[in-house]
Amino acid sequence: MGQPTKSLILPVTGMTCANCVRTVERSLLKTNGVVSANVNLSSERARVELQGDSVNIQELVARIEKAGYGIASGEADFLVNPLADDNDQRRLEKIILHQDGILSAVINQVNSRVKVKYIPTIIQQAEIKKIILDSGFQADELNGGLEDVEAMVRKREIDNQRNDLTIGLIFTIPLFLLSMAGDFNLLPMPWAHASWMKWLMFVLATPVQFYVGRSYYVGAYKSLRGFNANMDVLVAMGSSVAYIYSVFVILGFFSGHVYFETSAMIITLIKVGKFLEARARGRTSEAIKKLMGLKPKTAFIERNGAEIEIPVDDVQVDDIVFVHPGERFPVDGLVLEGHSFADESMISGEPMPVEKSPGKQVIGATINQLGLVKFKAQKVGRETALAQIIRLVEEAQGSKAPIQKLADQISSIFVPAVLALSLITFIVWYFVVPVPNISNADLFTRALINAVAVLVIACPCAMGLATPTAVMVATGKGAQYGVLFKSSEALERAGKVNMVLFDKTGTLTRGKPTVTDILPLSPSISSTELLLLAASVEKGSEHPLGQAVVSEAINRQLTLSSLEDFSAISGAGVEAMINNKKILVGSRRLMSERGLDMEPFQEKNEKFQKEGKTTFFVAIDGKAAGLITIADQIKKDTPQAIQALKNMGVRVAMITGDNAITAAAIGTQSGIEQVLSEVLPSDKNAEIKKIQQQGYLAAMVGDGINDAPALAQADVGIAIGTGTDIAISTAPVVLVSGDIMGVAHAIHLSRRTLRTIKENLFWAFFYNIILIPAAAAGLLNPMLAAGAMAFSSIFVVTNSLRLKNLRL
Repeated sequence: MGQPTKSLILPVTGMTCANCVRTVERSLLKTNGVVSANVNLSSERARVELQGDSVNIQELVARIEKAGYGIASGEADFLVNPLADDNDQRRLEKIILHQDGILSAVINQVNSRVKVKYIPTIIQQAEIKKIILDSGFQADELNGGLEDVEAMVRKREIDNQRNDLTIGLIFTIPLFLLSMAGDFNLLPMPWAHASWMKWLMFVLATPVQFYVGRSYYVGAYKSLRGFNANMDVLVAMGSSVAYIYSVFVILGFFSGHVYFETSAMIITLIKVGKFLEARARGRTSEAIKKLMGLKPKTAFIERNGAEIEIPVDDVQVDDIVFVHPGERFPVDGLVLEGHSFADESMISGEPMPVEKSPGKQVIGATINQLGLVKFKAQKVGRETALAQIIRLVEEAQGSKAPIQKLADQISSIFVPAVLALSLITFIVWYFVVPVPNISNADLFTRALINAVAVLVIACPCAMGLATPTAVMVATGKGAQYGVLFKSSEALERAGKVNMVLFDKTGTLTRGKPTVTDILPLSPSISSTELLLLAASVEKGSEHPLGQAVVSEAINRQLTLSSLEDFSAISGAGVEAMINNKKILVGSRRLMSERGLDMEPFQEKNEKFQKEGKTTFFVAIDGKAAGLITIADQIKKDTPQAIQALKNMGVRVAMITGDNAITAAAIGTQSGIEQVLSEVLPSDKNAEIKKIQQQGYLAAMVGDGINDAPALAQADVGIAIGTGTDIAISTAPVVLVSGDIMGVAHAIHLSRRTLRTIKENLFWAFFYNIILIPAAAAGLLNPMLAAGAMAFSSIFVVTNSLRLKNLRL
């Protein structure tokens, strides 16, 4: 039996294109103990699967940094007491460094300061503080407990791009105007060909080339050092060739036109694209940011009989928490006192408020609408429902969809191929294409510019962003509607589903038997009296159908009568004395065995059976008094959800262990024609196999432990979020609220996402297929090529962002 695996998410900085993704993945996979590595360019995260504890974080970080990239890390600063001596210092340092996600820990015994460098996607500042507290020390945060380290890093990146772009524009715009004025003879003749004009252009171009464009040189160096070639190599080579050639011209080695404006425009236009792309990419994760923003900053808890306010990260399991009207529940827990309604729409997507009373569960970050609620904290920190949802969405965004494999394979050989094509372009234009009456210097210049255009136009950024940007927006959109995709593969496969199988109990139905009909036999007894007698007898029973009768009486606020001589008749019913009357409640068979005439009920009983209802008969002192029917009613939105799937061209079936009559009745009420009844739990996955063998791509929707094998067998397993933990952990798609309309939402969202990805990939490939030959043929100058390259990446990101406006 192999070692267990664990998953880590690392926030990577410095990636610019699909080749960067491949480089980081290859570097991580070279580390012993790394099972898999998936890097997402859009979210700038690497998801790494490790075998056991054989790999430490520092080794993974070193691999990424050696490849030329960085890790977004945070720093936590604590005042710790008491640090009595060196032993305390060494003990605390050892404890902190032993935790996953800690990069370094510096402890100063003199001023009792502890500075910890950590990776925010693995461990949070609140968790570090708890570790220190659990070690027997007091800890106070000195930096305000700032947590959003990644957002700060991304903001810094956008600010740097903006600053570089501003400087680039300051120098490039006058340079471009001088060049155009010279080309169109708008300058005084002595100026147009003066050597000082070329030197002025050199002065304007140099800051752009080596300051604004420094990141491309650094990126190209790191990439080539690792024997790879990325976008930075293309940009650095293309702009440098134009710049260096122009320097040789002003130094007198060549004669002719200078191309300083070309080198500067290449860098500045690409900076425009990178700045706009960085801003747009930040919007792809807005759904996650909104979810994170739901978490309250503080909580009111009971300490020593008083209500005090503390940071929400300091709330512990079993703390007694108070939530006032209009406030958010800080953590998950169980209501002890109070009555209210909670708005849980931000978690489940359901607009209707949910009643909260003693014994009911509350979910962190949902809104308490009415009264004061007192509850016991049960799940805090990363264990809350909100934290789990955020984790699932982040993991899905970090995974790699199968459709992305083609783009990855092409991008891995793309840059070397472009470098070779650029060289071929130069050779063909210089040595092969005959041009009469042209000097050798002009021939060289023309070949060089065309080769530069090929280098600049061919950027793999759009290919690298095509899939992950769409996946990020779609998974965030799904989370807003209570549909959680655990991986991008699940998101992709859901759109291809052409048959959906539903479990019955708890999926199509409410999963809770309720009283549907109460029919007295004669006018001498009312329906309320009949229910009261039946419920009073059934309160002595533990049968779930009997408890449904009791629940109905309690809901009607009836006071149950006391019993005498209660007895349960195995598999048939119950009887007892109430107010000197013998009350018998049970099946038709029991009534017949006791000699009661059931003929008056025959027609009604058959009708109820066809409707999938279970009938209880009530007798008083040996005479039939009436009947009560019980059924597990379908959910309110079930017929609407089934019809929505049919409208999408999806075939629908129900699979259940119930008898054929009951199953057919539920199928009719739900609008499902194909019903597989009397299927044992162990045989559900076999039935799905048969359907798959018929050529269907099948999704299974269920909520119970017995559905887990079927959920795993299906091409797409969809678990009802209100079901069991086993079902939820087995299925790659989870419907948080339990509303099966989410199945239609999931398929619709998947189909639209796939369409968006295909549009992105088509644009990325079409752009390169058309424009690279155009550049090689001399039909595209380097400045236009730089603008087109920047536009392609912006188009892919903004096209993905359109999914945010999708109505489900």
